[in-house]
Amino acid sequence: MQPSPEIVLEAVQLGEQLRRFAHAYYVLDNPLVPDAHYDQLFTRLQAIEAQYPDLKSADSPTQRVGGQALDGFQTVVHRVPMLSIRTETDTTAAGAIAFDSRVRKELELTDTDGPVAYVAELKFDGLALNVRYESGVLVQAATRGDGAAGEDVTHNIRTIGQIPLRLPAGVPPVLEVRGEVYMSRQDFDDLNDRQRDKIAKGIKGEKTFVNPRNAAAGAVRQLDARIAAQRPLRFYAYGLGEVADANGPIALFATHFEWLAALRQWGFAVNELAGVFEGAEALASFHQRIGAMRDQLPFDIDGVVYKVNSLAQQRQLGFVSREPRWAVAHKYPAQEQITTVVSIEVQVGRTGKLTPVAILEPVFVGGVTVTHATLHNEDEVNRKQVSPGAKVVVRRAGDVIPEIVGVVGRMGLDEESTLAQPTPNAPDELASGLFSMPRLCPVCDSVVLRIDGEADHRCTGGLFCSAQRKQAVIHFAQRRALDVEGLGEKLVDQLIASGRVNTLADLYTLTATELAGMERLGEKSAANLVQALETSKSTTLPRFLFGLGIRHVGEATAKALARHFGSLDAVIAADLSQLLEVGDVGPVVAQSLRTFFDQTHNLEVVQQLRDHGLNWQEGQAQSQGPKPLDGQTLVLTGTLPTLSRDEAKALIERLGGKVAGSVSKKTHAVVAGEAAGSKLEKAHGLGIPIWAENALLVLIK
Repeated sequence: MQPSPEIVLEAVQLGEQLRRFAHAYYVLDNPLVPDAHYDQLFTRLQAIEAQYPDLKSADSPTQRVGGQALDGFQTVVHRVPMLSIRTETDTTAAGAIAFDSRVRKELELTDTDGPVAYVAELKFDGLALNVRYESGVLVQAATRGDGAAGEDVTHNIRTIGQIPLRLPAGVPPVLEVRGEVYMSRQDFDDLNDRQRDKIAKGIKGEKTFVNPRNAAAGAVRQLDARIAAQRPLRFYAYGLGEVADANGPIALFATHFEWLAALRQWGFAVNELAGVFEGAEALASFHQRIGAMRDQLPFDIDGVVYKVNSLAQQRQLGFVSREPRWAVAHKYPAQEQITTVVSIEVQVGRTGKLTPVAILEPVFVGGVTVTHATLHNEDEVNRKQVSPGAKVVVRRAGDVIPEIVGVVGRMGLDEESTLAQPTPNAPDELASGLFSMPRLCPVCDSVVLRIDGEADHRCTGGLFCSAQRKQAVIHFAQRRALDVEGLGEKLVDQLIASGRVNTLADLYTLTATELAGMERLGEKSAANLVQALETSKSTTLPRFLFGLGIRHVGEATAKALARHFGSLDAVIAADLSQLLEVGDVGPVVAQSLRTFFDQTHNLEVVQQLRDHGLNWQEGQAQSQGPKPLDGQTLVLTGTLPTLSRDEAKALIERLGGKVAGSVSKKTHAVVAGEAAGSKLEKAHGLGIPIWAENALLVLIK
């Protein structure tokens, strides 16, 4: 049957697309599309060529393993071709069953024959490499290239610590080891952090990398080995190329797994999760087990590989086209896909942080349908140039919140892709094309603030904003603030969900009767909570200030403010210059305080709390004269004779000092009581003065 003109045109276009994508992926180390998208196109072209063999040309992407030698590197002809293996795209157990069925059929096994033994391994997402040893010495390393010939990258491979430069005695005279060069996820993140620092400093020619595979491949294929040496590359061995002596090829072992054990013994890293499994059910179980732990692995994989263990059976099975019949790659659901940004919305978190979120056309990625993806902050949106209408690559790994990796057409070199124009009503989309956060909170209309030096924008209506209610109530009720015993997280959830508590002041209108009707709260517990709320009304100014949850105002700062100003009204009325007179307050804290008390919503809640009877002892603003412990840091350890730990800490702060949790060279003294432990020993070792409780009491007098 002859193909229609439409099918012929589709095959030509698929071939051109795949060649362009492969060139960017293998040669330029700058992928234009996710692997899953490439696989989709590749599978479609395979299907067309299978149905219409006349459309299969010698230069079709389906007839190549992928990639080509890069100018500047010497070409290496592989003695044993580095062939690709078939991909099983059915990500269920059926994929393993189908492979086992094909193997059994080719081996002419019946139901009465025993199960086939396989080696199951991880399918690393890195760069395939052939490393050649002669007389036990590393002489050459080459990339896969097009499978028949690759690039000589020996100078770079010598920088990888996991690849031995010399092998122990007893190895074959000629030994080619095949495996994967990769980069761990942590190393990749650290590398991109360094790259961002370089970009921020204006260093030209620097860029961040799309994924660990891209970064590893780019390092291996550098002409300057010093660049490769700066990248944390690793290597896992999983196979063989040529193995020979002076008389030709030799076979030392009967199974693939024996070869893996030998490679490990000779000093190569072989992944410890590889093992021998019998039959389809065992393969399917391995696939499922590795899939469950995929996101916890320190490196990227996109599937597992099954290989017939017996080398004799491998020879019997042979090859079809350029793929071995005795091996298959069993994939997992793709973790990256392409979709379109519908709009960008801003969400407010429980701490007041504003986060831009991309609303997406639904796309199936990482095993689920994704409709939203985080964009982290304003700088990230503009760095990636995301806007409504853009085609983007979305990544989701396990339970990780989906994120946008980049914009197609701006990830690298895809000149043919262009961004759609932003929708007319896209919120906060500036005429310049840059995205900006709203100036007012989208939930409560409070001022949105971004402090210098920080990437995040935050709502300043902490006591009023409904998005922050739960966090505000829990912080307010904690032991170190108002200490409302019995007001736990689950009860707070109920009170807020029911609409009963909208601000902190609403807590003091709760009755025992209505609380007793709450889930898992009896009459006695309800009465105890009402009493705890009543008790909390008599507090201290530092506890109240800390309980308000003002950003950057911790316990020590709250105490310093109370000591300095003496009253809440004085703190509220203080301008920036007056706030900066407080020893524990710097420009960031001062601005945070001023912004908080400038919000009418927050002042209303503070006044409501005072109207409900919250009170504390106020005094005169403190003298600005010197104190005995000004500028000194003390550490408490052991049980003191008369002072509790909190009382001793308060006394030290009243004397102008600070209390640290650990001993260091910066510690001025250690106040030690009974049963003092390692802190006392460390102080002795550093020659730091040791004080008894009485030393503090003398100072206060």
